[in-house]
Amino acid sequence: MKASDTPSDHPKVIVFPPLIPAATIAAAILLQWRVPLHVFVNLDGMWRIAIGTLLMAGVLLAVFGARSPHEPSTVLVTDSVFRWTRNPFYTGGTLTMIGLALLVGLDWLVILALPSSVFLHFGIVRPEEDYLSAKFGKAYQRYMARVPRYLWPL
Repeated sequence: MKASDTPSDHPKVIVFPPLIPAATIAAAILLQWRVPLHVFVNLDGMWRIAIGTLLMAGVLLAVFGARSPHEPSTVLVTDSVFRWTRNPFYTGGTLTMIGLALLVGLDWLVILALPSSVFLHFGIVRPEEDYLSAKFGKAYQRYMARVPRYLWPL
């Protein structure tokens, strides 16, 4: 084990990242059950299912971008899906949540996706960026300049 790979050699995220979408989906189901909005179920089913299915392809981003935030980063990964987004797991997870919302008519999931994404951005993504910046220095700075944080330049 290298000195830089000590147990404290990981980003200081506020919670295990998959818990955020899991909690968001659980809260959306509870709210939909208690206070149904009935927006998506009233939309044309063919379009709702087509768009929802397309957005569910976000799960592929999440799968190809999965990694553990509690393990030391030993190399800067910039290939595969990391050529298009620095955060494929989180981008794919958000797209998947919205696709799921459309497919099953879970209106609250779209509403909760925004605060969930903000929480994810400031509680997970920013600390991970600080960690990778400190660990990989200029190489990570060049990567950040070249590849958007998500699939769009935000």
